[in-house]
Amino acid sequence: MSLRDLQIDWLKCFVAAVDTGSLSSAAIEVHRSQSAVSMQLKKLEAALGREVLKRGPRNLELTEDGQMLLGYARRLLALHAQTQAAFRGELLTGRVRLGVAEDYAAHYLTPILKRFAPRHEGVEIELTCEQSTTLIPRVVSGELDLALISSDSARRGSVLFQEPMVWVGSPQFELWTRDPLPIAVYETGSLARLGALGSLARQGRDYKVVYNSSSLAGQIVAVESGLAVAVLTRCSVPTHFQILGAMHGLGPLEPMNVAVYRSKASQGSNAVDGLRRFIVQSLDASLSGHTT
Repeated sequence: MSLRDLQIDWLKCFVAAVDTGSLSSAAIEVHRSQSAVSMQLKKLEAALGREVLKRGPRNLELTEDGQMLLGYARRLLALHAQTQAAFRGELLTGRVRLGVAEDYAAHYLTPILKRFAPRHEGVEIELTCEQSTTLIPRVVSGELDLALISSDSARRGSVLFQEPMVWVGSPQFELWTRDPLPIAVYETGSLARLGALGSLARQGRDYKVVYNSSSLAGQIVAVESGLAVAVLTRCSVPTHFQILGAMHGLGPLEPMNVAVYRSKASQGSNAVDGLRRFIVQSLDASLSGHTT
């Protein structure tokens, strides 16, 4: 059996489908219709003479041949992107000390770095994942070059979008029916903490702080164990949590400004320039339904 040449567009659709987990999400990623993505995958499988993806009712699964193809596809796409960058004069080298607020790491930053790292192998990224209250002074001091943070000031980076804040609880315990309301809060100075306490004050609802933690994992533990309700960014809410609102006696919360914040000390670094630009463009594209 003679194999046909594999086209870059086929491989882009394949990797996007694997990374996003669905044809509809892959379509947004590669800026095509869902039917076009499906057709590209069919052409890829026809060229290989092998099935690479099993299409289930809710997700996609790699076949054994798909697992083998994925590594090759990523390397081919990375080399393709590097070749384009070289001829555009955009090859980047250097080190970037990057910070990300815990809430935004998995949902927003991970997909971006998956695309950036293979395209720019000459850029060494040192990643720090902490709360914004810790990241901001490290950017100010120059200890970090760049960070994706929750910002309370126009001086602290360029605001990219607003992330909704929500009350959450465990449906197993229904703690929102208690008076006073047991709540878990972040560290002093945290915008999420200020938002939660401000919302309760405006309602005039009695509460007691029963759990303090500066980490997202700590807030999740408090809710899962039935100790408290908490306020989380919408993107970080586990699927088994219940989002609470007016019908549970809890008032609205102000959204969080999500910003990319760069240190003055990193000005002049092409690597930082390139990664900052890639983050901004990627988030703008994903939130508007297009792709970078």
